[in-house]
Amino acid sequence: MTSWRFLLSRRWVLFFLAIILVGWATWWLGEWQFGRLDDRKERNAIVQANEHRDPAAVADVLAPGREVAEADEWRLVTARGEYARDDTVVVRYRTRNGYPGVEVVVPLVTADGTALLVDRGWYGTDDPRIEADELPAPPAGEVTVTGWVRADGAGGSTEVDDHSTRAIASGPIGRAIDREVFGGFLALKAEDPEPEKELAPVELPELDEGPHFFYGLQWWFFGVLAIGGFAYLAWDERRLGPRGERLGTKRRSGGPFSRRARPEDQSARTMPPSTGSITPERYDAAGDSTNAATRPNSSGSP
Repeated sequence: MTSWRFLLSRRWVLFFLAIILVGWATWWLGEWQFGRLDDRKERNAIVQANEHRDPAAVADVLAPGREVAEADEWRLVTARGEYARDDTVVVRYRTRNGYPGVEVVVPLVTADGTALLVDRGWYGTDDPRIEADELPAPPAGEVTVTGWVRADGAGGSTEVDDHSTRAIASGPIGRAIDREVFGGFLALKAEDPEPEKELAPVELPELDEGPHFFYGLQWWFFGVLAIGGFAYLAWDERRLGPRGERLGTKRRSGGPFSRRARPEDQSARTMPPSTGSITPERYDAAGDSTNAATRPNSSGSP
């Protein structure tokens, strides 16, 4: 019986190391997806808990220069002040249902002078740098707003250029409009008094668990499939033998891909014709052709 020593060959050792690498990668990717699932469950639990809490005063939850606590994400708060419409910041490239648009962030200046960034909603437009006076105006005078607390964005997308940005962050926007602002921002739920023309409301997060569970199982399945495939190929190699012969049977000779063909497989060849040429005899009448053969007459002269 053929042994398993072929597994120590260079080809099989490299194959085994590749399978180990694939198995580790699929395990890590599966763990990553299950980690994302746990994070989503925690976020959903926080959102659901905050939905049933009474609205809090903005100063009890947010403060200038302070990051939003994870437990306060999507918590309802209220604030009162006046909108500074001239300091409106447009969040560009916000598509909804395939339509281009922007989100409109307007600072609400509270009684102590600190501004609360309010994401008032979405406005459909092809112009990502639309001016503030072209957007629906917020209510004038004293306004009471209610909304959900949101954490600041991060990265280069939060840079503000001419009152336009890609992501909302209180620090860059505060420096751009030269105002002291609360950390984080507010996703608007309601305004009192109401504006003459409303923007499309802020989209709330979906509370499902997403596809992370099935993605994690899929990655682990790929890892098991790779290991199982290696085991099958090793077993098949041992069953057939190192040269592909079946155990207990005599190795075949020849074959369609054999270098040495058997004599009986060769078809008979016909000998090629001679390279010499034979001039055909022509029997045309002597008077009709100069190529007619001449033969001696009875007198022996041509």
